[in-house]
Amino acid sequence: MSTLAPLRLLREPWNTSEGNQSNTTAGAGGPWCQGLNIPNELFLTLGLVSLVENLLVVAAILKNRNLHSPSYYFICCLAVSDMLVSVSNLVETLFMLLMEHGVLVIHASIVRHMDNVIDMLICSSIVSSLSFLGVIAVDRYITIFYALRYHSIMTLQRAVVTMASVWLASTVSSTIFITYYRNNAILLCLIGFFLFVLVLMLVLYIHMFILSRHHLCSISSQQKQPTIYRSSSLKGTITLTILLGVFFICWGPFFFHLILIVTCPTNPFCTCFFSYFNLFLI
Repeated sequence: MSTLAPLRLLREPWNTSEGNQSNTTAGAGGPWCQGLNIPNELFLTLGLVSLVENLLVVAAILKNRNLHSPSYYFICCLAVSDMLVSVSNLVETLFMLLMEHGVLVIHASIVRHMDNVIDMLICSSIVSSLSFLGVIAVDRYITIFYALRYHSIMTLQRAVVTMASVWLASTVSSTIFITYYRNNAILLCLIGFFLFVLVLMLVLYIHMFILSRHHLCSISSQQKQPTIYRSSSLKGTITLTILLGVFFICWGPFFFHLILIVTCPTNPFCTCFFSYFNLFLI
């Protein structure tokens, strides 16, 4: 099965002829620039694990009536977004394995149509996943700073409109990305969106963390128990570091890859970095 259109761009991002591409790759040669050969079975296993994990999240929220609130609906949508990635990778990997072993023979035109569908699902899930991470951060911010007005601000109707808007915007943007995936302007928009979500989460969560520290400091000073304050402050710092750290570690290499595609597609060091795309995809 041919590689996905956007992923084909990410694996071979330089817009040069085949001769120039081979020369560039040769210039960046060496044992460290050969990339990693990750078996399809590993992608299949990780896709199944991710699918089951997100299904459990969705099932827990739908089954427990106490979780039927806008905050948990946003988390449910985030899980559905991640499920789209899992399903897309599962379908693609499964077909690749079947075709590699000669079990399944598909016409090239059908493969291209399947690629386009899978590409749209993956791109839509990437945009929607990042969007719902930002929405959840805003929702938490409103919960803390406007606690008394939260239910009047974040009504069920507004939550539904927000979720529908995110899904609609994700579908439209993914269609545009698939159509113009070789245009650097599209990549810059995707990079800019990632940076916007990252900055938004940093600002909101750090502001919430500062407020919580201020409240803990006030409580500990009144009760004269500085040990409790230091312990709670340390736990809050660790939680915030894990939250933002995991987000950046998981998404950072992928979007750094996009930045290099735009800035230095033919540089030997960049092409060496490109060879590890499968690792970033994992």
